[in-house]
Amino acid sequence: MDEFTSDEQGLITSLRAIVGDKAVRAGSEMNPDDLHDESLGTSPGTPVCVIRPTTTEHVSHLARRCFDAGVAMVARGSGTGLSGAASAPDGAVIVAFDQMNEIIEIDEANHVAVVQPGVTLAQLDDALTSSGLFYPIHPGERGGSIGGNVATNAGGMRAVRDGVTRHHVLGVEMVLADGTVLRHGGKFVKSSTGLDLTQLIIGSEGSLGFATEIVLRLSVRRTHSATLLAPFRTLEEVAQAIPSLVATGLEPAVLEYLDLLTMASITQAAGIDLGLDDSITATALAYLVIVLESTTSERVDDDLETVATLLGDLGALDTFVLPSGAGAALIDAREQAFYVAKANGATDIIDVVVPRAQIPEYLAAVAQIAADHSTFVAGCGHAGDGNVHLSIFETDATARHELLMNLFRAGIALGGTISGEHGIGTLKRAAYRELTDPALQEIEARIKQAFDPKGLMNPERIDSTNPRRLQS
Repeated sequence: MDEFTSDEQGLITSLRAIVGDKAVRAGSEMNPDDLHDESLGTSPGTPVCVIRPTTTEHVSHLARRCFDAGVAMVARGSGTGLSGAASAPDGAVIVAFDQMNEIIEIDEANHVAVVQPGVTLAQLDDALTSSGLFYPIHPGERGGSIGGNVATNAGGMRAVRDGVTRHHVLGVEMVLADGTVLRHGGKFVKSSTGLDLTQLIIGSEGSLGFATEIVLRLSVRRTHSATLLAPFRTLEEVAQAIPSLVATGLEPAVLEYLDLLTMASITQAAGIDLGLDDSITATALAYLVIVLESTTSERVDDDLETVATLLGDLGALDTFVLPSGAGAALIDAREQAFYVAKANGATDIIDVVVPRAQIPEYLAAVAQIAADHSTFVAGCGHAGDGNVHLSIFETDATARHELLMNLFRAGIALGGTISGEHGIGTLKRAAYRELTDPALQEIEARIKQAFDPKGLMNPERIDSTNPRRLQS
């Protein structure tokens, strides 16, 4: 039988009064899958309970109850995150938003969708099929929730052309730590009225407020596409080709690089045979995957010819326009690269981002760091926006920490940062604290204090206690 303190039992009883008995699970009733995300190496705490609200009013009331009791709250979407941000500390309440999954409105005239945070990317995409519109953020997991995307400022393979989450969120309704409900933004695309709280919430990992309604900008769906595969002799050649491809102005929808191991792993796991000649597979150590889209097939064909000619000049061993089925299968397989790496024993997945033109330097630094540490590091990434994803295979905790810190430092030294889209969460918190300007951390702490004075909303991300005091 579960044992709770009188305060915990009182909290659980009051939360059940807000949302109903079935929407609160405590102690042994909690599903272990609700206590963590997909990140590697996290050790979830033991929360008091998991609560599933269905309305903004529910969230407001439960937040006020936790605020009065001084109990931490951690937001959870679909649990597909890779940074540990959805892992709750001991004694916290997990607020799971998967039952707040209503598409409130699709406004075709304004190219806008209004959704609750538990709506998944797949759900929204299916609802938009007949409209000729789509939501262009695809971070690699169609089961991911819009609320989770907002929390981490998710990007994905399409970011090279379509940007990241913050470029497509026009407004939010949010609940603050004390239960206050705020609305900011709306269906309009520009505003010079006051501070932009919408953009501040995006990427805050649930540490400033919980989004309960989100206004999304939609794009026109391009109906014609083609996938081009270009093998190269070295990863360096791939990296050096990227700026020239972007400079064509053709705006590929996807521009991805994969090293030899990642390509072999994902195609084998997905059972894909791309039909490449043995002489190519024996020589190529890296690949570029390019998806071109347009409103007409003729425009796609013209762009393919331009890109194929350029790739030949840049040193590609060959260029292959994949059949539509094979192209779609390869993109799907690339989206599953994390799960393939996890199944093969990866101990960490990181997502350092550097300026696009610095990718060759960063990949060279990665190779040297891996060699110095005698550690196997495999990679792929969103080449068009400088987001490098690395799978780390190092079981020694001390050696792994040193390796990761060196990889982060190398990215920062080239003008980048330690996370392009996965977020800080719990996994990168120590690295963020060590490598980030204390003055910036001070400002973040002050913002946290303004939104969440007791430091109760996802306390593993930003502390409301200042890391240092600025000298006046």
